Amino acid sequence: MTSIPAGADPSITRPSGPFDPPGVTWQGVSPRLVPARLISTSVTLAVPIVAGVVLGVLVSPWFWLLAGVPAALLVWALLLVPRQVRAIGYAERDDDLLIRKGIMFRTLVVVPYGRMQYVDVEAGPLDRKLGIAKVQLHTASASTDADIPGLVPDEAERLRDRLTARGEARLAGL
Repeated sequence: MTSIPAGADPSITRPSGPFDPPGVTWQGVSPRLVPARLISTSVTLAVPIVAGVVLGVLVSPWFWLLAGVPAALLVWALLLVPRQVRAIGYAERDDDLLIRKGIMFRTLVVVPYGRMQYVDVEAGPLDRKLGIAKVQLHTASASTDADIPGLVPDEAERLRDRLTARGEARLAGL
């Protein structure tokens, strides 16, 4: 078991392994991503919850199950989403960008700078209201595209510019 150094953020430090190469300093995403995901989930689950309650009162008590299942999913999301957001991280290395996600089903995406074709910064209405953005990386293969959600807009712009410059340098053979 790896101990956490004094002053380190325990949500960023993990034991090394295939998902945490040695010598990599991970950058976390903004905690504002938690309410963004919870609001989206709540809005999605509100319709079946309300429909189940109304049908349970007016038609049959069995329709309370229609409300209970999405309500249970909402409670599960309230517990899970903060952990999922803390598990998202990225690291810039000399030749590539690392992106990790997941708690139980972990993913580590390695994007070589030379494979990047362009980098987008996206923010929907809810993201703009909460002050976050998403950096979308487009590579030579559509199946290897990657994204980093929940970045502060200034960091998203900085990362976009830096990745674009590094990608152009690698494509030019510098």
